[in-house]
Amino acid sequence: MTQAVRGAIQVAQNSRPSIHRAAARLVREMLDRNAVDENDIVSILFSVTGDLSAANPATGLREVGFAETPLFCCQEPPVDGGMPRVIRVLLTWECARRTRGVPVYLDGAATLRPDLEPAS
Repeated sequence: MTQAVRGAIQVAQNSRPSIHRAAARLVREMLDRNAVDENDIVSILFSVTGDLSAANPATGLREVGFAETPLFCCQEPPVDGGMPRVIRVLLTWECARRTRGVPVYLDGAATLRPDLEPAS
């Protein structure tokens, strides 16, 4: 069975190290909270706000592994009043049975989804 969950993180600054660290931290937290093994991942889709131009989060994730995982990155459409410096993730994986996915919103990004319980 295929399952997916979303997450987001607000990046401290538009720099290569900040973007790469934030992307890796978010994905690791999503894997941990959803008990997903890297070998079960179907793909990971990243989107970034237009003000994050110093690096590609998928490249940062490759630097910490994920050599066999299909990764893709695109730019979010600009939205008036949107939160700046945000990486969003859609994680898709294969599992034996459907469970309720645990979304992960870090470093201020929880305000993007006030309908969800805030993540620590």
